[in-house]
Amino acid sequence: MRPPYAASGELPKWFEHHQIHDEAGKIGMRAAGALAAKVLSFAGSLVRPGVTTDSIDRAVHEMIIANNAYPSPLNYGKFPKSVCTSINEVVCHGIPDDRLLIDGDIINIDVTVYLNGYHGDTSKTFPVGHSVSPEAQKLIATTEQSLAAAIGVCGPGVPYKQIGSAISKVAEKNRYSIVREYIGHGVGAVFHSHPSILHYRNTRAGVMQVGETFTIEPMLCQGDNKCRTWKDNWTVVLDDGGLTAQCEHTLLITDDGVEVLTRREDEQA
Repeated sequence: MRPPYAASGELPKWFEHHQIHDEAGKIGMRAAGALAAKVLSFAGSLVRPGVTTDSIDRAVHEMIIANNAYPSPLNYGKFPKSVCTSINEVVCHGIPDDRLLIDGDIINIDVTVYLNGYHGDTSKTFPVGHSVSPEAQKLIATTEQSLAAAIGVCGPGVPYKQIGSAISKVAEKNRYSIVREYIGHGVGAVFHSHPSILHYRNTRAGVMQVGETFTIEPMLCQGDNKCRTWKDNWTVVLDDGGLTAQCEHTLLITDDGVEVLTRREDEQA
């Protein structure tokens, strides 16, 4: 099964509704999330100096297809690849190409799969080789801590704005800025929908609902958070050329808390 945009290459309109699932939908989302997690772990295992992001993209594409799923980014608004690979100062939506990874780089790999009518969306920033600076390692670790803190506040009836507060506390303590232009989002049968999940302090109304699924995907920066988009209309980079890191999970709000649908086997609960 392919998403509606796969053949046309259209950029779908933002879906104005929250995606709240019945039991069948929850089963579908768990399966999509589990596959996305496995694909991301596999993609991370390929990261090393001398490897191209194109080769990672091809391997990811083949794994997703082999599991009877579709790589959600492919032809979404004419995005040309099956995964996003964002290196160093690239904030998000990096397009895989023939650039060789270099010892000391950091790379975010953003995987989304469409399995039996549901999208599972997840990402992680990986160090490349053995020469990654302590500063870069701290940025990656702090970004993951901010995501964990945000997940920790989630549950039924919790205001969405608490996510931004939790991430901000971690970022501010470590003197990092937070990208504001790119946000988490509802995900399910549709790739992007309400609610809009802001990763910074905000006063946006709304509370989490049992059965809904959405992503949290903070992007932290060493320096200023001002960014711009390249002429390819996808690749977003920091203006100051500093490092940025991102990580992401798809979540399901349950009766008594939250379930991380894209948790990897190598990741602590």
